[in-house]
Amino acid sequence: MLLKAFTAFFTNSAFAGLTLGNLFMICLGSVLLYVAVAKHAEPLLLIPIGFGMILANIPPLYTGLFMEPTAAAAGGLMYYINLGLQYGIYPPLIFLGIGALTDFSFMLSNPITIFLGGAAQVGIFIAFFLARQFGFDFEPSAAISIIGGADGPTSIYIANKFAPDMLAIIAIAAYSYIALIPIIQPPLMRLFTTKKERLIRMKPPRKVKKAEKLVFSIVTTVFIGLLVPQALPLVGMLMLGNFLKENGLTKRLAEACAKYIADPAIIMLCLSVGASAKADIFLSETALLVLLLGAFAFVISTISGLLFAKIMNLFLKEKLNPLIGGSGVSAVPDSARVAQMVAQKEDPTNFILMHAMGPNVAGVIGSAVAAGVFLSILGG
Repeated sequence: MLLKAFTAFFTNSAFAGLTLGNLFMICLGSVLLYVAVAKHAEPLLLIPIGFGMILANIPPLYTGLFMEPTAAAAGGLMYYINLGLQYGIYPPLIFLGIGALTDFSFMLSNPITIFLGGAAQVGIFIAFFLARQFGFDFEPSAAISIIGGADGPTSIYIANKFAPDMLAIIAIAAYSYIALIPIIQPPLMRLFTTKKERLIRMKPPRKVKKAEKLVFSIVTTVFIGLLVPQALPLVGMLMLGNFLKENGLTKRLAEACAKYIADPAIIMLCLSVGASAKADIFLSETALLVLLLGAFAFVISTISGLLFAKIMNLFLKEKLNPLIGGSGVSAVPDSARVAQMVAQKEDPTNFILMHAMGPNVAGVIGSAVAAGVFLSILGG
């Protein structure tokens, strides 16, 4: 009798439905949690992603977390959380928070750095054509290539529209490379610049007026909205958040965007991404190709920013420290800090962080525009 009861209990538990694939993904989610906590690698992002992977791989048939609603019962918790990802709600909300935290004055004080942010998106388009050569269709190629912009929300936004089956691996690849920026970028910066170039000092940035910042937000929204309308959900929210921050009358709303809207959106987004992680995707050649192409895109984006700064110096009277070109990827402020770190190794008194923030912020806009270009051309 006792054995029969125990057997019935085990049959009704999730252990009965556990597969090797589930165990692999639970272990992978646990590894992400370890890396996030022990190595301080993007913990705000990797922790909810890791937990999402664990939740999703405890057999859903038993947990009911992903159950769709019926006439007789409500859906599972993760079903409703995933709706925000499916409908593309979370990434724009995160951009709203980013805008409320971002200072565009470094970019506006030296507008030429906007071109460096644009140059650093070259890796996205080169990776796109390379992915096509490896046999990926147009839409997955676009989703994979956006990893090169080092912009997690944008990568997720595009992957959800173009390659939802690869969403988890693309998101994890994007955030992994963002976490590895202090390791990946310094060797590239030293390899593609000379010691003399790394020692270049730049004049302190001029003070930018409040009116300039406000006008920039409006003009950027209108111009990009008309030129690349598909980028408007991201760029429009970014500029709204910044306008709330800079106008001086809506401090409470800016704080709400940065904390009480963006932070919950990050948790929900990353949980959804983790919950979409499937063993059949991670245990495949496709996953390895995505990781390699994403790394290639990121490396080329860094190099193109560095080289474009060197090209610009051929025509500029006041030279740019080309290290700031490497910060044109949109991982704010990590990439700008790396440029500062590399410069100070050559000269501890040389401060280029504020200058590096210009292309770094421009890269946020650039990656969103690149995503909009793909959406406009390929549909989505």
